[in-house]
Amino acid sequence: MKLAATGLAGLLLVAPTAGAGQIDDAQIAAIVVTANQVDIDAGELAAATTASAEVRKFAQLMVTDHKGVNKSAVDLVTRLEVTPQENDTSRALKAGGEKNVAHLKKLTGAAFDKAYIDHEVAYHAQVLDALDKTLIPNAKNADLKALLVKVRPAFVAHLEHARRLQSSISKDE
Repeated sequence: MKLAATGLAGLLLVAPTAGAGQIDDAQIAAIVVTANQVDIDAGELAAATTASAEVRKFAQLMVTDHKGVNKSAVDLVTRLEVTPQENDTSRALKAGGEKNVAHLKKLTGAAFDKAYIDHEVAYHAQVLDALDKTLIPNAKNADLKALLVKVRPAFVAHLEHARRLQSSISKDE
């Protein structure tokens, strides 16, 4: 789980920034797009690597759903003429995602599946925490806030799905 924690460091940076009142909609947009891309990249690798039909189905769902969220976010910021602004959180998320993918590429079989799903559980839990405590409360634009609220149930479903897979993988060991 150590790698999952390092991959989540970026989301942990959100709270102090927000607490200081310094996070704005452009930064939130960059965080949202980056967080989704991290999961897309891991999902694409998992779909191509795993031998498990259940893990592949989950990974493909992550790719599809997170691409959909990113499309909605990009469409919204384009319409609002907001340019996503990279920040410490979005940069840390990107670096953590790259580190996670690099780690996963070294694994095969059951070890790959376990590492991928463990990361998905930790990542989705942290994303939900960031949505609830930082991103939604600090979004100033009503449309951006509405998008974040709208996609939240999908992240809850992803977390529940990942936990079920995690439980079944643990039983198979």
